[in-house]
Amino acid sequence: MLDKFKGLKDAAKARIPAKGGEDTTRYLVGLDIGTEYVKALIGRVHDDGIDIIGVGRAHQGLADMQAGAVADIGAVVENCDAALNEAEKQAGVSARGAIIGIAGELVKGTTTTVRVARKAPNKALDMPEVERIIKLVQERAEAKAKKELAWELGGKNIDVRLVNSALVGIEIDGYQVTNPIGFQGRDVVVQLYTAFAPLVHIGALERVAEQLDLELIAVAAEPFAVARSVIGDDQSNTMSAVLMDVGGGTTDIAVINDGGVQGTKMFGIGGRAYTRSIERSLSVEFDLAEKLKVGLAEHKVAQRQVPAVESALKKTLDVWMSGVELALGEFTKLDHLPHRLLLCGGGSSLDMLMDRLHDSDWYTHLPFTRKPVVQHIHPEQVVGITDTTGAVSDHTFITAMGLLRVGLDTVQYTGNNGNSVKEKIDRILHV
Repeated sequence: MLDKFKGLKDAAKARIPAKGGEDTTRYLVGLDIGTEYVKALIGRVHDDGIDIIGVGRAHQGLADMQAGAVADIGAVVENCDAALNEAEKQAGVSARGAIIGIAGELVKGTTTTVRVARKAPNKALDMPEVERIIKLVQERAEAKAKKELAWELGGKNIDVRLVNSALVGIEIDGYQVTNPIGFQGRDVVVQLYTAFAPLVHIGALERVAEQLDLELIAVAAEPFAVARSVIGDDQSNTMSAVLMDVGGGTTDIAVINDGGVQGTKMFGIGGRAYTRSIERSLSVEFDLAEKLKVGLAEHKVAQRQVPAVESALKKTLDVWMSGVELALGEFTKLDHLPHRLLLCGGGSSLDMLMDRLHDSDWYTHLPFTRKPVVQHIHPEQVVGITDTTGAVSDHTFITAMGLLRVGLDTVQYTGNNGNSVKEKIDRILHV
């Protein structure tokens, strides 16, 4: 295994150099390490966003990932290397700065609200005080995430690390403000979205990046990355939607309200669970079960087999719908859920899944004000990311595009020495 790691790392260092001595810091890699596929996107950074110039994809083995988390580091490194090589050949450059997605049921993302009573209400708020308040919110959110994980794991305490943080809103004495500096007041209420992941999962991704000779710019909770892909950096964005990323091993849900991420939920049912249901019901090998699942949408399944395949899929679909209802039911702080449902990920390609969301009355037990409008997220809807290759053609690449969006945000925040309040708060959240 060590020899394999060394060989892959040597290969990574020998990758294609940038054309004409171009500065490789102008390029980013979005690496979506999914349960079923690794997707690699190479983007060229410019003033207005990112142009995708290289696309690569590699299939994962059945034992390489478990419910969205890395299970075999060596195998995942090999698959990532294959996807990266394909993307680099198309791009003609080798990018080192990478943003890697993290998913799984143990990734906890939520919006935490903290009320702080100021001892000197007549004193104007300044940046050091705002920074102290934000750090306090992050500390409380971390304690909450650890408590939730300990409960789910039967009392076992595990180390977690903050992976994403975004300001949702600030109120001073009940008055909503976008710039708190200079305001007086007694009660400051801060809403902050934070996502924490187990250290063991993050460590595995860091090891993957190291073996690929990549500089890890950020690890991003994948539902947060999908949310960033459609929100962009417009501070006046008032978009509200429920985002669902149905991958191979997990379903990741993010709720956006008035342009802010209210929270993210994940559960361990994805496209592979549907394949397993066909495998069990029809007593066939996994590869054949996958072909039957994919072939159903493409009308390539023999008519006599269609009822049996659909019956097997329905069993898992019923369980998946229950998972969606439970996850959305946990967003109790919202008066109502957004009526737009935007889906991405390979698992959402299943026609039966989309039809159930479209046609059934599943939503009636949840606080929707009207029947949800269900549609896929299209690549052209991703803010600030443009595909120049023609290979990013559908909803299955949205998560990888979202990772590039997170990378662009991170590079802008960490490289920005501006003195505006927004820029300073952004730097606080991204250190």
